[in-house]
Amino acid sequence: MDTRTLFEQLRKFDTPTIVNALEIVRGARFTTGFTRQRLIAAFPKLAPIVGIARTAMIRCSDPFDPVARKQKLFGYYESLAAGGQPTVAVVQDVDGQPGLGAFWGEVNTNVHWGLGCVGAVTNGSMRDLDAMHPQFQCLAATLSPSHAFVQVVEFGTRVDVLGMAVSSGDVIHADYHGAVVIPLDLAERLPAAIDLMARREKVILDAARAPAFNVAKLRDAYAASEQIK
Repeated sequence: MDTRTLFEQLRKFDTPTIVNALEIVRGARFTTGFTRQRLIAAFPKLAPIVGIARTAMIRCSDPFDPVARKQKLFGYYESLAAGGQPTVAVVQDVDGQPGLGAFWGEVNTNVHWGLGCVGAVTNGSMRDLDAMHPQFQCLAATLSPSHAFVQVVEFGTRVDVLGMAVSSGDVIHADYHGAVVIPLDLAERLPAAIDLMARREKVILDAARAPAFNVAKLRDAYAASEQIK
């Protein structure tokens, strides 16, 4: 299956479902590879986003040299546009006070969308909520009315956004619940795992919604669910 087709399949499911499916294909639960704190979704009703990670680090508190800032910014944009698409920007704000200045707003969401990026995940801030590109999903830790001295300081390096460690080239799935890294070697196995999970859960849900539901029937439903392969 080609990458775009696989990504479109995975966009049909919310991020908690993807995490559950990863548990099935791994054969165990896990506590790493996903965001661990609440994020604000610019557009909570948008469908999930799936893409290849493009990473960067930003800082907002220190004054910058305009020429150096522009050079670093366009180096980042070039990295964003290179290689496979769609992409998801994963941006770590390395300031002592993350979110002091917003990297994400009207201009950057439109620029990123135009370069094939479908969304962003950041421990920093965003602004211009009413003027952002309406199909670009931004998940940010906070809001700020200012961009302060926002500047890209590194790109293409490994970052950590709210407990989720990401390298450029990783596959990211995200929605208003948060984001998760999908190991590339497991991605194609997720649709089958989601189907299995849905069939198992249906037995329990049907029992719970039926008249005269009780703990004995719940035990039977769990036992029947566990037999589904």
